[in-house]
Amino acid sequence: MVNSTLVLANKNYSSWSLRAWLVCTHSGLAFEEVVIPLRESVTHETILRHTPSGKLPVLVHGDVTVWDSLAICEYVAELFPAAGLWPAEALARARARAVSSEMHSGFLDLRRNMPMNMRSSSPGLGMTPEVQGDINRITAIWRECRKASGGDFLFGDFTIADAMFAPVVSRLLTYGVELGENAGSYAEVIMNMPMMQAWVAEAKDEPWIIPDFEF
Repeated sequence: MVNSTLVLANKNYSSWSLRAWLVCTHSGLAFEEVVIPLRESVTHETILRHTPSGKLPVLVHGDVTVWDSLAICEYVAELFPAAGLWPAEALARARARAVSSEMHSGFLDLRRNMPMNMRSSSPGLGMTPEVQGDINRITAIWRECRKASGGDFLFGDFTIADAMFAPVVSRLLTYGVELGENAGSYAEVIMNMPMMQAWVAEAKDEPWIIPDFEF
């Protein structure tokens, strides 16, 4: 029986929705999807039917409503401990939480100048010294975490940390950012995940166009 609903924004544009969806999908949680397109006359009113925060994504699980992508990820990790959404080892788990939180609250220049758009290909657009600084820090995180874990993902197997950075991979590919060997390898790992490929396919098939996010 499905008693969970994950309410998302446009798959083509919403990086925060992607993060929550990847974690819910990987965990094995049975859920229905509701997609509320952004920037329409009834968008805010429709979102408020699901969450008082007025923002997406939101997970409705039985009588529990959880909003904010990282909060959803934490909630699902507690529901499904066997899914390994955080590393088992304490120090690795602390580092995974730290880099996930850094992504959640930081890298504003990258997020402003290179918005997620999976249908687009805009090499070179949006690059500034500040954006390059964000990219340098992000790729350093990827390099250091993968070196420490010895795995393809940041902490060996897929974790919430990978979900947090997956939309960044999409952005870097959309804007044709040149990646070094390690970052390029990580990007391939993320984009080759079946669940990521499923999201991308559905994003590209969406009918909605938001001019402010098109270049």
